[in-house]
Amino acid sequence: MSFMLPSNLIPNDASPEWMSKGDNAWQMTTATMVGLQSVPGLVILYGSIVKKKWAINSCLMALFAFAAVLVCWVGWGYQMSFGSDPFLPFLGRPGFTSLRAGYLVEKAFAGKLPNATMVFFQFVFAAITLILVAGALLGRMNFYAWMVFVPVWLTCSYTVGAYSIWCPTGWLAKKGIIDYSGGYVIHLSSGIAGFTAAYWVGPRESKDRERFPPNNILLMLLGAGLLWMGWTGFNGGDPYMASRDASLAVLNTHVCAATSLLTWLMLDILFFEKPSVIGATQGMITGLVCITPAAGVVQGWAAIVMGLLSGSIPWFTMMVVHKKVSLLKEIDDTMAVFHTHAVAGSLGGVLTGFFAEPRLNRIFYDITDGWQHYIGLAYGIKTGNPSAGFRQMGIQVLGILFVVAWNVVVTSLICIAIRVMIPLRLSDEELEIGDEEVHGESAYALWGDGEKFENSKRNSAHGFDEFSTKEGSNFR
Repeated sequence: MSFMLPSNLIPNDASPEWMSKGDNAWQMTTATMVGLQSVPGLVILYGSIVKKKWAINSCLMALFAFAAVLVCWVGWGYQMSFGSDPFLPFLGRPGFTSLRAGYLVEKAFAGKLPNATMVFFQFVFAAITLILVAGALLGRMNFYAWMVFVPVWLTCSYTVGAYSIWCPTGWLAKKGIIDYSGGYVIHLSSGIAGFTAAYWVGPRESKDRERFPPNNILLMLLGAGLLWMGWTGFNGGDPYMASRDASLAVLNTHVCAATSLLTWLMLDILFFEKPSVIGATQGMITGLVCITPAAGVVQGWAAIVMGLLSGSIPWFTMMVVHKKVSLLKEIDDTMAVFHTHAVAGSLGGVLTGFFAEPRLNRIFYDITDGWQHYIGLAYGIKTGNPSAGFRQMGIQVLGILFVVAWNVVVTSLICIAIRVMIPLRLSDEELEIGDEEVHGESAYALWGDGEKFENSKRNSAHGFDEFSTKEGSNFR
């Protein structure tokens, strides 16, 4: 009996036989969800969690990074991170292949997707990494220095971590490191790089460090909510298909985040006698970060355990250790990315090495040659093969050491080089006034503040208004 495919499923030039329409649609959807985590998610979160005078600056640092990374990514970043032409054991060969239409419609290394989908999907991860770095620098970094920092750090740091850990030919990937969706590549690297850059840029004004209240907590929660829900795409897209592994990763992600949020909140109540919405948000973030390297390779009960630990260990490092270690007190990390991303990302990497389930790893990595790969320590002990489990733990720790060392050195060199040409820190006058001095704009026009904006000669709106008046426009 002959079987005829429906007309919409018959392969053609637009939809070749190797491409899965469903997987491609899922991949582009998840990429858009991750993009929404940055724009508008972190743009809103940053703009509302800082003092009013830094709202515009904080938003624009995130918005600029998103745009600048995309141009660099299609220009050379993707080939350096995922290119099929190795340049070094930890880096692909730079090239402009990602701008060529013939390449973009060809089959990606994942097999069922065109390269254009993979380029876009991996771009949103690169972009959010730079935006997370910005979180440590809010409220004092020279915007012109930031404009230089973004493309240079992407080129010299992010690409190395992505290639080493995620590209099949990367040296840590060959060793068998497990980083399901970016606990190392994104969160650990952004936490360490942000903390390192904060050292070189210097602190905010003393009065800003002493008191830095959010200008709009309700709006901050909107940004946090976009971040949380967007994590469905963050972890659900990394199997590169709409698979059962993707479903598991999504569920584990939200279970861990919820558990971590509740744990952090309970600790705040227990020790500070008040439930803090900012604390709950931090607990949410640490849970999302911690589960990221493990999302699709651990069981549901392990996700809950990871949530308990991600809601308590980063809480302890932030609330207790931070106040006792002089280096942590000295460096002004505005959004505490060291604790929420570096500590939580490292914790997630180690716990992945402990809880990784061999059967789930076989699904994710498409392993067909036995159980000897990617065995978490707990399962290595359970199956009488503890050496394999300890080997996996060793690889996970090796990955942490590599990412930390590379980012400390490279980020320091970048900051030192930039400050030769451009001051890393804003001037005292700019630090005192904030957005109006730096950008000629103010976040809110209340009680006559709008008049300052209209009369300002330091923003593009001034020229527009002046032109409209001369031409007799009734635009206003």
